[in-house]
Amino acid sequence: MTPLAHRLLRLPGRGTATAYAQTLLESLGARVVPEPGPADPDPALANARSGLPALTGLPGGPPQMCPAPLASCADGVIRALHCIAAPAGDGVLPEGAALLGERAAIAGLRRNGATSPGGSCRLLRARDGWFALSLTRADDWELLPAWLETDDAGSWTAVAAQVAGRAATELVDRARLVGLAAAVSGFPAETPWYTITARGHGAPTGAHRAAPRVLDLTSLWAGPLCTQLLRALGARVVKVESINRPDGARHGPAPFFDLMNAGKLSVAVDFGGDLRLLHALLACADIVVESSRPRALRQLGVLAEEWLAARPGRTWLSINGYGRDEPGANFIAYGDDAGVAGGLSTLLLEVTGQPLFCGDAIADPLAGLHAALATWSSFQGGGGHLLSVALSDVVAHCARFTLPASAGELRARWQRWTAISHDAGPDTVLPLARTATGAARPLGADNGNAVSGWDDGG
Repeated sequence: MTPLAHRLLRLPGRGTATAYAQTLLESLGARVVPEPGPADPDPALANARSGLPALTGLPGGPPQMCPAPLASCADGVIRALHCIAAPAGDGVLPEGAALLGERAAIAGLRRNGATSPGGSCRLLRARDGWFALSLTRADDWELLPAWLETDDAGSWTAVAAQVAGRAATELVDRARLVGLAAAVSGFPAETPWYTITARGHGAPTGAHRAAPRVLDLTSLWAGPLCTQLLRALGARVVKVESINRPDGARHGPAPFFDLMNAGKLSVAVDFGGDLRLLHALLACADIVVESSRPRALRQLGVLAEEWLAARPGRTWLSINGYGRDEPGANFIAYGDDAGVAGGLSTLLLEVTGQPLFCGDAIADPLAGLHAALATWSSFQGGGGHLLSVALSDVVAHCARFTLPASAGELRARWQRWTAISHDAGPDTVLPLARTATGAARPLGADNGNAVSGWDDGG
């Protein structure tokens, strides 16, 4: 059964965000009754106010409007969350659109054309089209000779020269084989924004905890955002990191890490050594959120299907680039290249004639929002679901929502939305970030009391 099967929900409002909320809730199995309510912001204004145009376009050139209602979709997710649950305690659900540019706001990132605002991903021209390549980790550069079968690839300029005469699909396929994150710029086939890959036993109504215990095995942006939203809904969250390779966001701006992780207990584990604490936490958890490849967890003796079946009412949520099924389960993805895989650069190329990134790692906040909705819907429906939310699928789902039927209509929308945003105010609205409610816990600060702290509310 779907997470919200047979549930009747009333959804007030009218406009694009409300319509997207209804689409999401119905895809989760709910019966939605629209009701009168306030009008949503025009999708052009929602995009502009989110700061996305300021992060899209050539450096030194004008900001560019993406002709997909991304900010309205983000607001729609929050609208759907409010529809199924209210924030608990001192929790507050933010506006979805405001989450799309938070990292850029904190780090001072700006639009950079065919280079992502963060600088680690580029759109490269192949013989037959464009593709995205992320070189995020220091050792990614060491993989380039194996990928291109040449030692002449020590700079982005050299890489661009090497790929110019080759087919984009072949380049991306080979990049994924050697462990690089790459994606062809195109418009993917229509796919659901989430999938149920396995089922366990749901709990009887009212039999699960009011405040579920969430084990957060994720890092960077999408997963931590998901679990932070769950915390705002009343969940108690334990964040688990590798003692040797902690969450990479710890090495970035502290205000962003705090935004994503304040209020969570912190546990550090030696994944090559003693795993007893990890398995003790797994045994207590009601919800697991992870962003690892399945084989990596299996090597630790963690099998999602077995964990799900061991106790009724559990929910496992996997955030990944391309799903849990082979071969996509083995592909690495980051927010920028997954946004390209979801079709956003293709839309921008169509309307502007330029290869551009849309926003900063846009797939991360969009996927984190959608993952929170899928997870809480499963919990409210009694659990028993192994859910998969893929970054590329979420972006494609948002890009396709209200998509015009022809290229001409798409260009007309882009021109209209650009004019609306200009008429409403300044050409560039910079992205903004919230202020964290506190500092994130130091790495491993709760190793000694994580299980007991979970039980008594942390």
